[in-house]
Amino acid sequence: MIGTEVVIQAQGLFKRYGKLEAVRGIDLEIHAGEIFGFLGPNGAGKSTTISILCTLLKPTAGSAQVAGIDVAHDPARVRQRIGLVFQDPSLDDQLTGRENLEFHAWIYSVPAALRRQRIDQMLDLLQLSDRAGSQVRTYSGGMKRRLEIARGMLHQPQILFLDEPTLGLDPQTRRNIWTHLNDLRARTGVTIFMTTHYMDEAEYCDRIGIIDRGQIVALGTPDQLKAMVGGDVVTMTSTQPEAAAGEIQQLLGVTPAAENGSLRMEVPDGKAFVPRLVRELTVPVDTISLRRPSLDDVFLKLTGRAIRDEEAGTKDQMRAMASRWMGRRR
Repeated sequence: MIGTEVVIQAQGLFKRYGKLEAVRGIDLEIHAGEIFGFLGPNGAGKSTTISILCTLLKPTAGSAQVAGIDVAHDPARVRQRIGLVFQDPSLDDQLTGRENLEFHAWIYSVPAALRRQRIDQMLDLLQLSDRAGSQVRTYSGGMKRRLEIARGMLHQPQILFLDEPTLGLDPQTRRNIWTHLNDLRARTGVTIFMTTHYMDEAEYCDRIGIIDRGQIVALGTPDQLKAMVGGDVVTMTSTQPEAAAGEIQQLLGVTPAAENGSLRMEVPDGKAFVPRLVRELTVPVDTISLRRPSLDDVFLKLTGRAIRDEEAGTKDQMRAMASRWMGRRR
């Protein structure tokens, strides 16, 4: 259940690298127990914002508090209250699942008397108890991800940061991971702050912030964001797309957008629009589809481009973040 307590707050957050403004005036409030999703294209400022909230970068201007603690003034206390799961695996494949957790329990200063209890609890919660004695190199991708989540929760953080938590996993395994994350939230009340480029995954979030060019351009529940598109989405293809676009605008009063060789239109009533489209166009129509708006449509409408996988530069940045984080924990 989402509480009233604000556990993550940012006010006028800026981060500059010379003349480049990676983050430009972000204001944000996230409540206890909330699952919050951060969406944005490459270079939008997602990783920089998370780096600031996790104390890995200092803001150029503005302020941020995590668990009620200023991230710039007392980073050590912030790190005690958060868990962090990076995009790239950081487990020791030669150790068993239990040994990985024991090592990190020591890093996080979990009291010796509580370590076994906490480890057993996390292994049970993430359904890894039966494989706890196996080397991690024998785990599937989904099992490794669950072990990393167990590790991130071992010291009972108030907030769990997840960077692309199901990247590269098949759809069934992704759904399984989210079953565990929702169960984890229900049992512990942990707040989850995640980044993702999977739009179906974003549907699991209570709220979503879309960030573009260092600024949050939309914030709300998945349904609230989809309502921004308005009506239905009609997509069609034609051997004469330019002529089709001209006729649609002239005859139907709708301006299509070119998208991957198709023409995409947002209309109030798709069921009424499609028959008119087919009836009134003089150019050939090859395919036509009608659907309700999705988060992909919201993202395209707000940023002018489709979301895509993170490129090497962003991945390298997150690897560097992971190295700095683990170095500070030691």
